[in-house]
Order: sequence, then structure tokens, then C-alpha cells
Amino acid sequence: MRARQGSRELGVDVELQPGREAVVRVAVATLWSCPEAVRPVDRPALDAPADVAAWISGMDADQQVGECVLSQLLLGERVLVTALRPDGWAHVVAVEQPAARLDPRGYPGWLPAAQLAPRPADAARSPADAAPAPADAPAHPVAPAAHWVVDATLTALRAAPAGEPVVAGVVLGTRLTPAGPPVDGWRPVRAPGHDRPLWLPDAHLVPAPAAPPSPAEVLAVAARLRDVAYVWGGVSAYGIDCSGLVHLAWRRFGVVLPRDAADQAGATTPLPLGTERVGDLYFFARPGRRIHHIGFVSAAPGGGADRRILHACYRHRRVLEEAMPAERAATLVGAHRV
Repeated sequence: MRARQGSRELGVDVELQPGREAVVRVAVATLWSCPEAVRPVDRPALDAPADVAAWISGMDADQQVGECVLSQLLLGERVLVTALRPDGWAHVVAVEQPAARLDPRGYPGWLPAAQLAPRPADAARSPADAAPAPADAPAHPVAPAAHWVVDATLTALRAAPAGEPVVAGVVLGTRLTPAGPPVDGWRPVRAPGHDRPLWLPDAHLVPAPAAPPSPAEVLAVAARLRDVAYVWGGVSAYGIDCSGLVHLAWRRFGVVLPRDAADQAGATTPLPLGTERVGDLYFFARPGRRIHHIGFVSAAPGGGADRRILHACYRHRRVLEEAMPAERAATLVGAHRV
């Protein structure tokens, strides 16, 4: 089977084939449990380009935690296309989001085919091109040094330096391929689905790190997302969930962690409680149940009752830093280090 999808907004055609890789061509693509689960309120997230800001602002608090959303993918993120439907939906495996209990190749789900572009045959290879690691494998770098990483919380790719936005809403942690030297404080980059280089402020980019960061550096990035709305399955500065916050903050430094909290626990190193340091991770589970929550250690503990945590909190429906509430501490099952 071969499918062709067109996109007037981006001015190019998309050819996709099952069994081949593609890349995300919109700033943020949402991964859905199935096309039939999509609700009328989700319409802005389905377009190319997707308007994720309008989508999230249009939902009420209950709609923001609907389980029809599985995850989100950023501009340029690789997927394996596994099926194409005549109605324009593609089933994919997000190969840069390990989820071994669901699929050893990566996180599976559905998204509109118009949000994808074929992966160029000459695309730069990175360690992520290797066979996917098990969810309990240690975290590993995925961004080669030739890439740039978006360090601004939100930015836009433009047609020319200081020109009109072409791809709006590009978020923290997006990896981009350089397309030449900077000009007057603007840097050209390549974006999927665009033949010509696009531009963004040079100050919004940092080189892909050559060495792993310290946990405290990762915490500082996560803290910049304080007050971002809690959205089930979210992995962006528009809306995010607990494991998405951890995944995205480490992704900013070119390190990939599994997508879900239970898998993140398996891919990190347990510590004796009381020895954790700023930037380490707390994990939570109810008796006899799988891990259901994760957050960053935001202050070195001085005793059992004064732990602090930075996390995307379901109860408060936002990212916040706080003293660990007693009811949360009752489900604390461990501290881990990446």
C-alpha cells in the first residue's frame, strides 16, 4: 500500500509508505489512541499546522486529562509508519520515545498523516537510528553534535531573518539541522517539509551537548515550565504530564528517557532514600500497583518530612514546585538518578 497526502498550508506533498520512517513536520504533533477517540474539541490539534495552544485553551479541566491522548512528538521527531488509512490517519511508532511494554520499537499510536513528511534518505544519522533499546536500558544520548536544540520555551521558524512565521509554536527541546552560518543574529535551519532553510533567532538555539548534563541542569530547564497546564499525554510547553516533563527536560540535553513513568523507573538507578540530590527523580506508586507518578527532587532532603518536588501535578493541573504533601509522601516508593 502506498498513500499520498497533500498539505496546502505547507505547500508540499507528502508521500508515506508503511514500513518506512517519516518525520514530524508540525511544531507539535499529538499521538492518539485511535482516530475514533478524537473529540470535537480536538479539532485544532489535527490540522497541519496544528494549533496546540488553541486546542489546550479550548478544553476544560476534565477534557485536558482525557485518555484519548497518548503522547506528543516534536518537529523533526522520527516515527516508523506501520499503517495508513484512506481517511488520512497514520499508525506510527514513535521510535525516539521508548515504551517496551507497549512496543519494543517505541511508543505506538495514531496521528494525521498530513502532520508527517517522508524522512530524507540522506538524513543525518544519530545513535537513535540504532535498534530501540529496552525500556529498562540506561538513558542514552540521541542528538549528534551537528544538531542545534531549541532552548527557548516557544519560538517560530521564519521565512527570512525577522520575516513572517512559517512554523509557529516550536517548543523547547526541538532538534534542528543547521543550514548555514548565522546572519545578523538569525540562524538558518532545515525543517521537514520545507525545501528552503527557515530562520529563527540565534539566541533561541544551543548546540547539541557533547556530554551528559548534571541533574541540577536538567531541573533548571524543567523549572522553566512552571505553571504550564497539566495535559494527559502532553510533552510540550503548551501542556505536559508528569513523565512528559521529565522526558522533555532530559531531551533538551540530547538524552532520551522512556516516555512513561514506570519505564523511566526501569531506565534509571535507584538510590537509598535520603541520599537523593537536586535534580534526581522521585517515583510514586500505590501498594501493589505500578508506578503512576514521577517528579524532580527540587531540594536536598534534610529529613523525612521536608522533601520538595517539582512536578506536573494532576491534582493542581499544572507544573509546580512544592513541599511534598503528606498524601503524596505516603505513596513515595523511591528516588532514582539518571
